[in-house]
Amino acid sequence: MTAAAHEEARPLVVVGAGVMGTGITTLALVHGVPVTLVDVDRAVLDRAETAITRNLRTATLLGAAPSDTTPGPLTTVTSLADALSGPAPVAVIEAVVEDPATKAAVLAQVSSAVSAGTPIISNTSSIPVDELAAAVTRPADLLGTHFMNPAYLITTVEVVPGPRTAADVVSSAKKLLGELRRTPIVVRDSPGFVTSRLLHPMINDAARLVQEGVASAEDVDALMRGCLGHPTGPLRTADLIGIDNLVDALDVLHRRIGDERSRPCELLLEKVRDGHHGRKSGRGFYDYEEAQP
Repeated sequence: MTAAAHEEARPLVVVGAGVMGTGITTLALVHGVPVTLVDVDRAVLDRAETAITRNLRTATLLGAAPSDTTPGPLTTVTSLADALSGPAPVAVIEAVVEDPATKAAVLAQVSSAVSAGTPIISNTSSIPVDELAAAVTRPADLLGTHFMNPAYLITTVEVVPGPRTAADVVSSAKKLLGELRRTPIVVRDSPGFVTSRLLHPMINDAARLVQEGVASAEDVDALMRGCLGHPTGPLRTADLIGIDNLVDALDVLHRRIGDERSRPCELLLEKVRDGHHGRKSGRGFYDYEEAQP
């Protein structure tokens, strides 16, 4: 996309500059989409800019950035009002922590600030969309997505319309994902959808095996990779997800569907208490040389 085309393109607004917000922002930028990234903490935004620069370089090195596209411009702001003061966004993606109350508060603010028909997308791994829809002015404009981390490398996205989501909003979201060269898979709204209902209890089981002394984290992952074809192993995957986010999602699943396999095991809770959240903190089941912002 040329500089002139960037000026004409409607921006994507991403709310939340954590791991998922920076990953989604990177994905949009490498495909030439202008992004306005919002977070209330300027220090978090500064760290996000550093991470995005690194992510853009990684995407290019791994062939995940189109060779015929100039990266889109990035704007960072600490106010949603500032983010929405310019051209109407093509969509607003909420990517804050996996906590229903926090997401609902952000979505309510977004809903009151954008025009009707603007897709409001909650990036969530576990929270039912219709539950979040109670917080917005126009439930028809809200739908869920579940981007996997890192969003700029993983090419399939879970798309979750709520029972009140309008068909044209789903179509707009799928069109946007197509422009980002992502494959949308539409699933029915439910706690955890498909991927988290399958993956998160399995990670919890793997952590419980380590907790019980059955095997080390390294050996659990090696067996899952070598015998069952898991590409990274469940516990290294937990570090990539963020163990704090994993525990939040497991708690949602446990409370919503009553599945005891989803009750976070003590080892996961201990790592959260100790601040060992995975790659982003520099330590989880594994130690990392460089903590991620």
